[in-house]
Amino acid sequence: MALKIRLWRQGCKNKASYRVVVANTQSPRDGKYVEAIGWYNREGKTDEQKRSIHADRLLHWISLGAQMSQTVMAIAKQAVPEAMKEYTKKVEARVAKRRARA
Repeated sequence: MALKIRLWRQGCKNKASYRVVVANTQSPRDGKYVEAIGWYNREGKTDEQKRSIHADRLLHWISLGAQMSQTVMAIAKQAVPEAMKEYTKKVEARVAKRRARA
């Protein structure tokens, strides 16, 4: 089962808010998900009201092989920059390992 960290839309028409969820890649956008790890609301006035992601759960799912969508990656860079720095270090280490093998 391939996992993806992506947005799950909720709310009214023209006033959407989103949850950051871990879902199977085969499930529909607003379908079943494994775990909700945060939220994003573009209507918020401050940064704290706009986004929130649990960094420990994000890193946990990434370590299990879940891939982030580009939108979630952009939100995560703003919401939890320290976790994203750790994530980029791990990615760079993996890339360096692959290059060393080749």
